[in-house]
Amino acid sequence: MSFRFMDKEKANKRIEKLKKEIEKYRYSYHVLDEGEISEGALDSLKNELFKLEMEHPDLITPDSPTQRVGGKPLDKFKKVSHSVQMISLFDAFSEQDMRDWEKRITKILEEKKIINSEFLIPKSEFILDYFCELKMDGLAVSLVYRNGIFERGATRGDGKVGEDVTLNLRTIESIPLKLRVPDERELEKAGIGKKQAEILMAAIENGVIEVRGEVIMTLPVFEKLNKQYAEFGRPLLANPRNAAAGSIRQLDPRLSAERKLDFYVYSLVTNIGLERHGQEFGVMKLLGFKALKQNRYARNLDEVIAFHHHWEEKRKSVPFECDGVVVKVDRLSLWPVLGTVGKGPRYMMAYKFAAEQATTTLKDVIWQVGRTGILTPGAILEPVRVGGVTISRATLHNMDEIGRLDLKIGDTLIIERAGDVIPKVVRVLPELRQGNEADVRVPEKCPMCDSSVEKVPGEVAYRCTNKDCFAVNLRKLIYWASKSAVDIEGLGPKIIEQLIKEGLIKDASDFYRLTSGDLKPLERFADKSAVNLIGAIQSRKELELNRLINGLGIHHIGEETSLTLAKKFLSEAGLKKKEKISLRSFYDFFSNQSIEDLKEIEDIGPVVAESIIKWFKDPHNKEFLDKLEQNGVYIKKSESDLINKQKLAGKNFVLTGTMDSLTREEAKARIRELGGSVSSSVSKKTDYVVAGAEPGSKLEKAKELGVKIMGEMEFLELIK
Repeated sequence: MSFRFMDKEKANKRIEKLKKEIEKYRYSYHVLDEGEISEGALDSLKNELFKLEMEHPDLITPDSPTQRVGGKPLDKFKKVSHSVQMISLFDAFSEQDMRDWEKRITKILEEKKIINSEFLIPKSEFILDYFCELKMDGLAVSLVYRNGIFERGATRGDGKVGEDVTLNLRTIESIPLKLRVPDERELEKAGIGKKQAEILMAAIENGVIEVRGEVIMTLPVFEKLNKQYAEFGRPLLANPRNAAAGSIRQLDPRLSAERKLDFYVYSLVTNIGLERHGQEFGVMKLLGFKALKQNRYARNLDEVIAFHHHWEEKRKSVPFECDGVVVKVDRLSLWPVLGTVGKGPRYMMAYKFAAEQATTTLKDVIWQVGRTGILTPGAILEPVRVGGVTISRATLHNMDEIGRLDLKIGDTLIIERAGDVIPKVVRVLPELRQGNEADVRVPEKCPMCDSSVEKVPGEVAYRCTNKDCFAVNLRKLIYWASKSAVDIEGLGPKIIEQLIKEGLIKDASDFYRLTSGDLKPLERFADKSAVNLIGAIQSRKELELNRLINGLGIHHIGEETSLTLAKKFLSEAGLKKKEKISLRSFYDFFSNQSIEDLKEIEDIGPVVAESIIKWFKDPHNKEFLDKLEQNGVYIKKSESDLINKQKLAGKNFVLTGTMDSLTREEAKARIRELGGSVSSSVSKKTDYVVAGAEPGSKLEKAKELGVKIMGEMEFLELIK
């Protein structure tokens, strides 16, 4: 059949039919595992579509199957902020680890009165149930669809900001370019209620849907590519995980297409009111995504453990690298209640399989000095391949770990590597000792500055006693400029080391006094590079407070706690709207906090609180903040505005009764997102009582105190 003289109207109709049929066969093959037609026949349909689009290029749309690979190679990837943080998982390695996890989350639910409350389940009847998913060893990505069309795909990055890899993800056949629209019968069969279906359909037609999943390279594809690469003399791929990650981070999407990657979903980020995580998979499959058929619902932890043991034995039967089971609390309403700690959620756990192991020899132990002065031992190993990667170093943590292992230099060791986890020493084989092995000793002198080393009171750590130690100062300054902290582009470790050696900087405040004239005489600096670096430094004088706090290097304070402290200051420091936020006001605020004040903040315990108090009492730290301020550094105003503009900032709510539209925990989460707080009892400090169906005595108390009462519809309008 010839298309050369087909008019535009007929061509458009034919193109739409072809796209619909090709997508139907894609869904059938990738999602349902049913090959309705041969690859040759499918290629023929794609070829017909391609020719028609060449005749009428104005009819080409982004969701066309011909547009999976196209465009020029990129110069670099753009940064993308995730709407919801992409989380990391905590690991469990035994049945006992899993039972301890269940005890911890059950205790949290009891403390937060989810169990034994008037609105949920009595403790005697409460059993946690779970959803189990095989843990694929690939690259986690987020996919965003606007009005049903694939708009953007991004890597995890640091969880908050990733890289835009849309063009490369478009090359993966199992990622739909346009969402499939399920019919009423399919939604009903999947257990999706009428209201949930309405929300879903509205998001498909005129909204945003976000899913997350894993990009993988299957083992057959990995083996086939390596065979081809060997024949052509090309470097071999190390392992499927690295191959998948490297393929997605290619700047030329044609190279990604060559790798024949696959994609499986594991999370529906868009909230459509589902009750169970397991239901999300039914929805995502109907939208056109591929999900692992091995995933299963588990009624209790015993079924979780049985599922884990089954697939640990059968792991070689799946066509991809699998290193464990991801176990999630199935009830979605419990997720915001359990929350996250650090970068990991409490409501899910990675229950790992036994890791890959190998034996090697310990050649030496070296000691590195961190930014807090703590000395950390590291194992130098005889190189050995484990899981497709050559390992020559491993972590040893501290002297207690070395003592537990009874480790000596020259020992034969068993080392273990699981996925991307840093290799670790599992055990020593003392029966292979020859008698010339040497004990591991803590150095008496700092390996960097030759100052004395002391044991930290009450801890297993040792540290350099010299506060001006070159290594400590270098690592502090490197961390200050890093992406986790202040994020000064172009200011890397080698340049910082050069600046210290030249006497141009002593602490981070000195960065902001540098001029291009200071840099031009230095090695590796030309006029342009000097000007660019000074520009990058000057652009980071206005700092997000959480980045500033993280950059200070307070012991026990990481990114998450930095964000928590920033929110406390910005919401409680009594800042005026037009007031420029100074570092002095930040210092004064936390200098006046007591340990008890700090312990009231969620996830801050006595050890962390003590560390914060200690830092703000040190006069050297006050002097450092003063120097930063004198050199023009201040706190970013927009962050304060953001908190002040939150609709419910400073408002206290009490909930009573039940609502049709959302659970109590969802309502609490939304109030907190908008800056408000939730109390369990009504008092004069209560701003609003939200009364649903069958309210309790709290409603009468609100009337008695004259507290404003709102119904469900008014509340929904408020939090919209």
